[in-house]
Amino acid sequence: MAPHRQHWAHLSEDFDVLIIGAGIMGSGIARDAARRGLRVALIDQHDIGYGTSSRSSKLVHGGLRYLEQWRFALVFESVKERRILQRIAPHLVRPLAFLFPIYKGARIKLWMLRVGMWLYDIFSLFRAAAMHRMLSPAEALIREPSLKRQGLKGAPLYYDCSTDDARLTLETALDAREAGARVVTHCEAISLRHDQDGRLTAVEVKDVETGESQNVFARLIVNATGPWTDSLLQCDGKNASMLQLTKGVHIAVAHERLPLAQAITCINPIDQRVMFAIPWGSLTYLGTTDTPFTGQKDDVAASYEDVQYVLAAAHAYFPALGLDARDVSTTWAGIRPLIRPLSKEGMSPSSISREHEIRTSDDGLITVAGGKLTTYRQVAKEVVDLLIKRLYQQGQAPNKLRRCDTAYSPLPGARGLGRDPEVLLAVLQASHGMLAEGTARHLMATYGVRAQTIARMCGERPDLLAPLIDGLPEILAQVYFAVEQELARSVTDVLVRRTQIFFRARDHGLAALDVVSCHMAPLLGWSSTDTEKQRSDYFAYVKLHQRWKTGGEHEGASQDPDIDPATL
Repeated sequence: MAPHRQHWAHLSEDFDVLIIGAGIMGSGIARDAARRGLRVALIDQHDIGYGTSSRSSKLVHGGLRYLEQWRFALVFESVKERRILQRIAPHLVRPLAFLFPIYKGARIKLWMLRVGMWLYDIFSLFRAAAMHRMLSPAEALIREPSLKRQGLKGAPLYYDCSTDDARLTLETALDAREAGARVVTHCEAISLRHDQDGRLTAVEVKDVETGESQNVFARLIVNATGPWTDSLLQCDGKNASMLQLTKGVHIAVAHERLPLAQAITCINPIDQRVMFAIPWGSLTYLGTTDTPFTGQKDDVAASYEDVQYVLAAAHAYFPALGLDARDVSTTWAGIRPLIRPLSKEGMSPSSISREHEIRTSDDGLITVAGGKLTTYRQVAKEVVDLLIKRLYQQGQAPNKLRRCDTAYSPLPGARGLGRDPEVLLAVLQASHGMLAEGTARHLMATYGVRAQTIARMCGERPDLLAPLIDGLPEILAQVYFAVEQELARSVTDVLVRRTQIFFRARDHGLAALDVVSCHMAPLLGWSSTDTEKQRSDYFAYVKLHQRWKTGGEHEGASQDPDIDPATL
């Protein structure tokens, strides 16, 4: 039986908790609940981390700008969780230096930032990668010579963390599965089922690919669907609107066009919103926007106006580089599921709280919404504490439940990962010297200690060392690993979230489409029609994210010389 069919069959089991939504919140809840001893099912209509959780600013940070909004509790919780995530996933959560240039006439004054930096260090309990430093204009320009010189008054240097948001979500879900949770993707919740007393007892789910449906029974059901939260509430017969959705867009340019040594914190001249420019291997990305969103959630993408808004910050901070739309190699867009404020009068999207809420409906549906990537583990703990309390109240709690250990138990890629290069050496040795050093380092940065499994695969099958795209470090073995070990079920799953070829390749991975689909087909039992649909779906995904370039109403909309929109 194919792995997915086995996972689908497991949904007929009896569960304590069914979690709908495999983003970072749902995966975190599943991990915590399973590790404590609950019988858990986690489902998602798309892929693990398909939505907001793979389309963020890729930062684990305290939220320096929240100090300006007097949200001290959120900052303190965030920096505490930042430290925990560095401990349990050091291969995915890495220290990153930030430079915050302040110019004459800026909304944020240098003296205000000095105070804020000390507060940031204090809330971090002085445990960031390093204490902040106040740099003079000359010192700042030595570190980042591309910065605008005129009017520069100084620049604090401080530290937060970068992450691979998609893989952080994935490893959290994989750890839940290792702890006993049943994780099934491409599985859509289509209706909620109640007993004669009106209590929620089951969810009817559908296999998105086959159309087959079944009821999944659980004592408690959690709505962790992020931007789809209100849709599931309406499916439950509730008219309440819990969320205020906003869109966040990022753009990426080649690193040589914006060669940063560290991240830059910027203030967009259009609306004074805080943004970032962040080095990312061969790319540098900038973002994010924060605008109201009311469209189709599966079709969220950058617009031409979004790109120009982000470029405005690039022009303001790096005027000599002359960046324009022709430099943009890729974009991504996500939806923030913010808690709808009681009164929106005079509130900008950026001023809406990023804190979370947990609500229980009359029929027992537990909904978690809001929150940040950085604080997902703490939110999950609160939800699981509530779940266990409810199970005890119902007299249905399993025996011998364990205490929460998610703050200390490493994610799969970090188990046995030391602070020296011994693991990398083990990968090189396991591959019998066949892995190029660049590929080995890429695999270590992506998988942590799990890279050793991929190296062993290459040792047994040298053909798996073939690069998916010339000049990029991703290799064929990663496709097999994604399908066999990481629940990937589509070409888009592999090229967008299991690898980052979609972002890093100039053609968004179209050159790898044939080889990836051909190797996935026998692993997943695809027919020739299925395989062609996979290719067509990926073309459509690329076209969606190139749509901003072909908006005919915009004079000067750039055309990518490597991608002919007419062929997409």
